[in-house]
Amino acid sequence: MIASAPLAERPLLIDGRAVRGAGEPRPSIDPASERAWTVVPDATPAQVDDAVAAARTALNGEWRRALPRERGRLLRRLADLIEADRDRLVAAEIRDNGKTVREVTAQYSLIPEFYRYFAELADKLDGRVFPPERPGILNYTLVEPVGVVGAITPWNSPGLQLAFKAAPALAAGNTLVVKPSEQTPVATLEQAALFAQAGFPSGVVNVVTGAGDVGAALAGHPGIDLVVFTGSDLTGRKVGAAAGSALSASVLELGGKSAQLVFADADLEQAVVGVAAGICSASGQTCIAGSRAYVESSIYPEFSERLAQRIGELRLGAPDDWSTEIGPLAFAAHRDRVEGFCETASAEGAEVLVGGRRPERTGFFFQPTVIAGVTNATTLMREEVFGPVLGLTTFEDEEEAVQLANDSRFALGAGAWTTDLARAHRLTQALDAGTVYVNNYRLASFQTPLAGFKDSGVGFENGQDSLAHFTRRKAVWIDFSGRQKDPAST
Repeated sequence: MIASAPLAERPLLIDGRAVRGAGEPRPSIDPASERAWTVVPDATPAQVDDAVAAARTALNGEWRRALPRERGRLLRRLADLIEADRDRLVAAEIRDNGKTVREVTAQYSLIPEFYRYFAELADKLDGRVFPPERPGILNYTLVEPVGVVGAITPWNSPGLQLAFKAAPALAAGNTLVVKPSEQTPVATLEQAALFAQAGFPSGVVNVVTGAGDVGAALAGHPGIDLVVFTGSDLTGRKVGAAAGSALSASVLELGGKSAQLVFADADLEQAVVGVAAGICSASGQTCIAGSRAYVESSIYPEFSERLAQRIGELRLGAPDDWSTEIGPLAFAAHRDRVEGFCETASAEGAEVLVGGRRPERTGFFFQPTVIAGVTNATTLMREEVFGPVLGLTTFEDEEEAVQLANDSRFALGAGAWTTDLARAHRLTQALDAGTVYVNNYRLASFQTPLAGFKDSGVGFENGQDSLAHFTRRKAVWIDFSGRQKDPAST
């Protein structure tokens, strides 16, 4: 028997150089085959120091002298490179986290547009000139980059999440140290390699990989000016506390337990398709997944039957197969966690209408699931599962529907299915969520803010206004009168 060749270890990216991780390297497991397919590096806190130092040097060097329109030109070139290399990047992310080729290809079609959108804003960051307080005084503000940005990204959509953070940060003139999830770092390393090809100076973008100790070293680093994080609310609290201890600013996009409300006047087929997609897209591994469904009691029997049938018919399969609708979950421990939520729901008296278990096949698959007989006190309806598991129950009227939807510590997204236009407008105001969808779910755009309220986050990503997080404003007073004044008179 011929021994297989050893897997190559991926490098870190520090100051424009491929650097071997000084920690213990780990195999990366393909979620569909359960086999190691590459080896990922582990950085050490000392290498985090090196990356932050490289980013600081770049910030104060060639990158600071780059004109805004030059930053925009580099971002557009990067977008072109990602577009040209899409198939390879998609393949790497599929092997990394098991998401379907449908989902990942759609994301990589969108990623270049994030960079192009913010490229167009790079030379639109202007300050204000204030009316003179007295003759001979010019008073204005300068808009400057906030500095070195530490970006900590999650495992579910690493390529897209890198764009969420890198595009506005670079457009504003910052430098970056990126720490992707230890579960799925390859997609980030592959995309980051294109920054040098696009012409960004060494040290502008750095990537360090590893587990919690690496993230902690970055979040609390005294050389970081802004931490942007996407992940669970539990980890987000730690990241925010570490950043606060270092007096760094932070933007935290955290978890969700989003409600979908289905009213009796809704287009029933549209609602069935939308609710199913809202929880099953990306195998439910998305913060804005519509994981709580509340259905008006008069249509509940028909709706629940049709929904369970549709979700039960979704095709599980290899993530690189275009006919696959549900891929595996990203890693074994997460699959076990999702399964545990279903077992807990059954123990608490809920009823599994469809799914609820792992199929008998290789890979970290879990059946898409609908669980009825739940209340807002059920664990399934309180905690983020981050898998294809929907809790389903009823409401009697609009007032109760809103009360049930808002009864959560999370407030990231909410959806409503209704043909009543007046109700739709009432709901957009009444629902406590950063994003409200009506007769659609889980849409996103580079120009639209993504924000969470309550335990779902602090600050927001995307859209023109997000650049405020990545900039600082400096007040300037210039006396051009030529007359020296008594300081006591100011």
